[in-house]
Amino acid sequence: MSTQTLTETKTEIIKQSKPEQKTKKRSNFEHTISEIKKNKVSYLMMAPFLVLFCLFTVLPILSSMVLSFTYFNMLEMPQWRGFYNYIRLFLEDDVFLIAVKNTLMFAFLTGPVSYIMCFVFAWFINELTPRIRAFMTLVFYAPSMCGSIYVIWTYIFDGDAYGLLNSYLLKLNILDMPIQWLTDVNYNVQVIVLIQLWLSLGTSFLAFMAGFKSLDQSLAEAGAIDGIKNRFQELVYITIPQMKNILLFGAVMQISSSFAIGAVPMALGGFPSTDYSLHTVMVHIYDYGQVRYEMGYASAIAFLLCLAMIGTNKVIQKLLKTGD
Repeated sequence: MSTQTLTETKTEIIKQSKPEQKTKKRSNFEHTISEIKKNKVSYLMMAPFLVLFCLFTVLPILSSMVLSFTYFNMLEMPQWRGFYNYIRLFLEDDVFLIAVKNTLMFAFLTGPVSYIMCFVFAWFINELTPRIRAFMTLVFYAPSMCGSIYVIWTYIFDGDAYGLLNSYLLKLNILDMPIQWLTDVNYNVQVIVLIQLWLSLGTSFLAFMAGFKSLDQSLAEAGAIDGIKNRFQELVYITIPQMKNILLFGAVMQISSSFAIGAVPMALGGFPSTDYSLHTVMVHIYDYGQVRYEMGYASAIAFLLCLAMIGTNKVIQKLLKTGD
């Protein structure tokens, strides 16, 4: 067969495939429209949330993405700068690189640890009697409900001799002089990690508690018949497979929130912290957005943080596949 004949044959195949692709696209679009019509009541019920979600989540993200390519000081009209803000971030802003390092450190320390803690505590508390279970659930969930409750830790870790921890250590002759727990770079990171772990037992913990209450107990009984001998085997082979969706939700919430650490280090460690040891990406956004009013530069930082959160969530979804 000649080259010309082969070319003509390929052209005919392409021409024939194009109408088929258009037909498939039309059929998919028509199918989507028909599904919306069938479930119009459900979509109508979802409409208020979707409108608010678009107004207060999607639109701000898109606006931040556009502003990240501009210079905007809240007084003058935005001036287009292209990729200058992003180039400045990685090549000129040394504090931003410190903030990225600190944020990743906090994320990988507090995120997985708090996730495991939420699950383990929920598992143990679920085995208690109803009254004790309700009380312990309130104890663990209460810190996340109170906005600035973490400020009480300033009394515990106060740097003078009247601070709770310093006073006890001085009385026991363990210390000769008070330690500046929140400003000394040798201690402040560990203290903030501890406080952040205490605060992190919130939404995921409550979701896991609800998940344990929704388990199918007949499967546990069937597992006992099939040879499961203890509660740990029941947890691995019966409980966790039933809670995959809740485990995924908890992982997304814990890891994503760990990237947004900023209020606690700034309130307890000061702004700026000693040698920027507690300076995170969220604190950097606050610095340029709320202090210096360089909104274009702050938007560039915020957009990169958003991309990091989305990428992390995608990785978590792959690691915790639900099999749907």
